[in-house]
Amino acid sequence: MKLAAIDIGSNAARLLISDVIFTNNKRPQFQKLNLVRVPLRLGFDVFEQQKISREKEDMILNTIKAYKLLMDAYGVQHYKAAATSAMRDASNAGEILARVKKETGIGIEVVTGDAEASLIYENHIAENLDKNHTYLYIDVGGGSTEITFFANGRLIFKRSFNIGTIRLLKNQVDDFLWGEMKDFVKRETKPYQDIVAIGSGGNINKVFSLSKRKEGKPLPLELLKDYYKELSSFSVADRIRVYKLREDRADVIVPALFIYINVMRWANIEEIHVPKIGLVDGLIQHLYDELKVKGEVLSS
Repeated sequence: MKLAAIDIGSNAARLLISDVIFTNNKRPQFQKLNLVRVPLRLGFDVFEQQKISREKEDMILNTIKAYKLLMDAYGVQHYKAAATSAMRDASNAGEILARVKKETGIGIEVVTGDAEASLIYENHIAENLDKNHTYLYIDVGGGSTEITFFANGRLIFKRSFNIGTIRLLKNQVDDFLWGEMKDFVKRETKPYQDIVAIGSGGNINKVFSLSKRKEGKPLPLELLKDYYKELSSFSVADRIRVYKLREDRADVIVPALFIYINVMRWANIEEIHVPKIGLVDGLIQHLYDELKVKGEVLSS
C-alpha cells in the first residue's frame, strides 16, 4: 500500500512517498520510496507582511502540481497534506489553499501547533529506546518549535511555541516569548531525571550529517555548542562554501542550533538522538493509523 504525506512548512515544502509492507509478524514497515523538498521559504513573507505574496502563491501551486504528478506516477492510494506555522499566520491562507484544491484536487489542512507536536510524536521513536529514560522531542521549524515529553510509556505534555529559525532571522521573537518557553520547559521537566532529547527537523539532521557520527549515536550538547560557535563565526556565503550547505540551510542552521541548545540546557539534557524523522513521517504514520481504524488496511 503506497501512502504519501505533504508538509508545507515555513522554510520548505516536503513530499514523502512510502510503501507500507508487512513482516511475518504482521507489523507494518514504512519503506521510503521518495522524499522531495522545495525551499518555498513562506516565512520570509508571512512573519514580516502577515501574508503570502503572489509569487510565493504561484510557487506553492506549482509545487503541489508537481507533487500530485509524482504521487500519480508512484500509484499513491492515500495521502495527507498539512501546512504549519507560516500558513497558520498568513491572512490569505484560506484563499490560497482553496486555489490549490481547485487546481490540483489536493486538500491541505492547516494544523495547530499542538497538532503539529502530536504528529511528530506519531513516529513512536521513544517506544523503541531505553525505557529507563524519559524523552523530550524537540522539533525546530522555520516558524515554530514543538516540544513533546514522553515518560513511563505515556505522553506527559506537548506544546508549540512561535519561536522558529526564520522568525529569529527576522527578529520576530521577543524576550517574553523566550521567557515563556524557558519557564515552561524548566517547570515541566524538573521532576524528571536522565532525560534524553530526540531532535527532528532539517537543521539537526544536517548537523548530524556534518558530525559524521554513526547512525543511532546521539550528539552531545557540547558538540552542538561547538558547531554553534563554529558556524556563527562564518558568513552565510562562507557556510555555503566551507560546509557545502544549500543557501536555504546555511542561514537557518545557526538559529536552529541556538534553539536546540537552549531547550536542552533548560531541561538539563546532555545528549540528543537524531533519528532523521520529521512531520512528513508523522503524517504517514497518522494516515496509516486512520486507515487501519477504518478497516482499509490489509496486512497481507
